[in-house]
Amino acid sequence: MEEKHEPSLSIKMIDANRPEALEDAFYIRREVFIKEQNVPEEEEIDELDLKAHHVVVYANARPVATGRLVQNGKSCLIGRICVLNESRGKQIGKLVVEKLLEKAAEIKAKEVHVHAQTHAVSFYEKLGFTPYGDTYLESNIKRVSMVKTL
Repeated sequence: MEEKHEPSLSIKMIDANRPEALEDAFYIRREVFIKEQNVPEEEEIDELDLKAHHVVVYANARPVATGRLVQNGKSCLIGRICVLNESRGKQIGKLVVEKLLEKAAEIKAKEVHVHAQTHAVSFYEKLGFTPYGDTYLESNIKRVSMVKTL
């Protein structure tokens, strides 16, 4: 009988000072947002990538999840949280958000916002985020703004 082993996970925080450092993050985002969710590439990859703190999670040295944190004064916006299809349901997205929240606390942010896809609201609520405002479309996907006070 074959034994199943959990993949070995490692996580890397990338402070983007050059675009080539972001290749793994962009690969995951292209797979999830551009190919699966049909977000136009010009909306997905933007100028904020060069100012953001990025997290990439690797399973057995292969990039499987990513997210970014953009600082705006005393608040931050997390976003571009995504996990490759075959790695979903393993708490990896939670790991990404927790790492970004750690970074937000480290840079002394007072609150963290997210433009959550509506299907992900309960995911963010479990991590301490509270929805506010009305539902809206961003990149043709229904979203709701959420906030967590640090």
